[in-house]
Amino acid sequence: MELQHINIENLNTTTINVRKKGAKDIGDILPSIRSLGVLQPLLVRPNKDDTKCQGFEIVAGQRRFYAVQKLAEEAKESGISVDPLPCIVMEAGDDAKAIEASLAENIARLPMDEIDQYKAFSALSKQGQSVEYIASQFGISKRLVTQRLAIANLILPILNAYRAEKINAMTIRQLTMATKKQQKEWLELFNGDGYAPQGSHLKEWLFGGADIQVDTALFDLETYKGGIITDLFSENRYFDDAPKFWELQNIEIAKAKERYLDNGWSQVNILEVGESWYKWDFTKIAKTKGGAVYIEISRNGEVTFNEGYLTTKAVELLKKAESADEDTTPVLKPELTKAMQNYLDLHRHSAVRTELLNHSGVALRLCVAQMIAGSSLWSIKADAQKANTEVISHSLETNNAEDKFDDQRQVVRDLLGCGKDTNDTLVQRKEDWKNCHDLYEVFAKLIALTDEQVTTIITFVVAETLPNGSAMVEVLGEMLCVDMMESWSPDDAFFDLLRDKEAINAIIKHVGTKASADGNISATAKVQKGIIRDYLDGTRTGGKKDWEPRYMRFPMASYTKRGGIEAMSNWKSVKKHFC
Repeated sequence: MELQHINIENLNTTTINVRKKGAKDIGDILPSIRSLGVLQPLLVRPNKDDTKCQGFEIVAGQRRFYAVQKLAEEAKESGISVDPLPCIVMEAGDDAKAIEASLAENIARLPMDEIDQYKAFSALSKQGQSVEYIASQFGISKRLVTQRLAIANLILPILNAYRAEKINAMTIRQLTMATKKQQKEWLELFNGDGYAPQGSHLKEWLFGGADIQVDTALFDLETYKGGIITDLFSENRYFDDAPKFWELQNIEIAKAKERYLDNGWSQVNILEVGESWYKWDFTKIAKTKGGAVYIEISRNGEVTFNEGYLTTKAVELLKKAESADEDTTPVLKPELTKAMQNYLDLHRHSAVRTELLNHSGVALRLCVAQMIAGSSLWSIKADAQKANTEVISHSLETNNAEDKFDDQRQVVRDLLGCGKDTNDTLVQRKEDWKNCHDLYEVFAKLIALTDEQVTTIITFVVAETLPNGSAMVEVLGEMLCVDMMESWSPDDAFFDLLRDKEAINAIIKHVGTKASADGNISATAKVQKGIIRDYLDGTRTGGKKDWEPRYMRFPMASYTKRGGIEAMSNWKSVKKHFC
């Protein structure tokens, strides 16, 4: 004979059974099986009736079978599965009644109280008896013995609470995965005013909010330095250190993204952990037609690679473009938002025009070029320096270049005899706004000034009328070797407007390390921006404290290949004239 654990759906009753009557009368054994489980195995043999599905027929133990069926119905309503039943598979010549009598004799030796039974197994184990020996003595599986020993190993107050029916069976099972320290912490919550998680919520509490199963890992388990805990009641295994798991998992996700890009996928989008990806919002489309990869990451660590999709709206636009014989290259999401481009434009514009004050010869030549060819501002009007938000406006006020520019404006006002605070700009900003300067009065004063003084004024006028966000800002920034870090540093507005996750992750590599970037590739944008800040203020070592973003270079550079940055497009359109 052989001991096996068989799922209830693979068992069938038979007319050839040791018990002939009262098989469905289970009232006396149901409470015990509900509490203790099936201690005495069923006697079964392989089905001989070809009309039945593959499985086993019950020779002895129908009442135990019906009792478990009843419990299975109850468990189904709660979404709980029932463990397989211990069964002795009979061979030809086995005596069913003899086997039943032997098993019943051993089971009768166990105490009637559930906890005392578990302690009885524990006592045998402490006496040096192996799990295999205990299982053979009582006709139960090694797994069941291991489960009983795990429960017996819980601290006494928890066992007493279970015995008093203050803790349910699911909770006691989950607590077998807790360390002694965790058991004591949980007991304090249970006995105090705090919330003591029970049932399925307890597992989340034990594993720091995420019960991450081992089979979700994309990495080699040998690289994981934490512990792995086995749930003896479900045979699932869990990581006990979520941060260590996510660091390794994120590195593998980063490698997967690189593989996709190397294999010709145009876009690989990594969703944030727990972010939902709804298939019905997307349409399947081939890689060659611009299909993208969406990597979905569940909170329990499971990673799903959705290959070859675009939003339904994007696919519809592609179809319209095809029918109109237009360019069908998918339009990629710009790396920078409009607000971020405005922020960068203003800070770069401020630094360039301030540097222009030191190059009167360049300014004079630019003035002549504007007189000949005109410009978007050559009315003449001062640039409005319009900020999209109050946050950007406030950030610009803290730019050192703005203070220097305002100081020079006052110097020019003094040269022209305008006094202080006559206007916020020397040159008017709006055509319908009456200029406070009298043309003849200004002309008369200019006649009285030296060439050097006039050059100072015209240099300032050219700088004040330099169009924000124009290609000329990029040209002058490159030509004059403007160093943005002399007037600007990464502030709250910069980090608030930095939204693109791919770019943010690339910035971590730029300011810190590739390992740090890869290890946090699925973290939220907020977390990743926090890592950048930590490198800059020295909280994290190994970073570039004097880091200059590519966005603040001349010419500007990006962190992704998607494009859509106006400053880069502006420079590209005119650099042929200067390089």
